Amino acid sequence: MPRRTSLILALLALTVSGCGFGAVSIEPHTAEAGSEETCTALLKDLPEVVSDAVRRDVAPEAALATAWGQPPIVLRCGVSMPSAYRPDTQLIDVGGVGWFAEEGDGGVFFTATDREVLVEVAVPDDYAPAGFVLDDISPTVASHIPERGLR
Repeated sequence: MPRRTSLILALLALTVSGCGFGAVSIEPHTAEAGSEETCTALLKDLPEVVSDAVRRDVAPEAALATAWGQPPIVLRCGVSMPSAYRPDTQLIDVGGVGWFAEEGDGGVFFTATDREVLVEVAVPDDYAPAGFVLDDISPTVASHIPERGLR
């Protein structure tokens, strides 16, 4: 499912439920081979607060994802390389993690493309400037997922 659609579905699920404090519905993705153990450890250690947004439950619980705030900032682990990424693309370095940025409908998608396991963070426009979210997430990504050296 395209990234833009995933963000829209997560936001729509909250609107339909009428409750900003319930679990965030995450469209399950097929994690890249060998990423589940790394992702599980990363998700366990991510901060409870990101950009003043409090961590929320996600559904299904088995999704290799987490969320913060309303509208939700959604992190998915074990994703595939974004189709728009090119090896010569300039990455945004935050805390030693190279993030590829893609504008989407309603927000920005950041993917840590320089890691052995890729992590995607969907940041709704409400959190502008979106890059500040990465300040809270990057240290945990850097400490849990080795760099691939593809900068």
